[in-house]
Amino acid sequence: MLSGKQKRFLRAKSHHLKPIFQVGKSGVNENMIEQIVDVLEKRELIKVNILQNCLEDKHVVAEQLSEGTEAEIVQIIGNNIVLYKESEKNKTIILPE
Repeated sequence: MLSGKQKRFLRAKSHHLKPIFQVGKSGVNENMIEQIVDVLEKRELIKVNILQNCLEDKHVVAEQLSEGTEAEIVQIIGNNIVLYKESEKNKTIILPE
């Protein structure tokens, strides 16, 4: 579980990131979760965009992604979700205490 200070730190780091994945009409699926897990291992912090034609609520999509990838939801802003998961091999982000 991330503290408020850690979330603020990660929000600042994610500000300049472009969304890598898009969730569309079909919603969240296994293939997307597997790809996000791979990218989180490499980058630790990513943005996911929810398209206008997505039928599910953004909070539901965020929960599905978080549970499927075992990542933390840093922020949901507009139609973007920021996810963080500490990398096993490529640790680059050092969180404040």
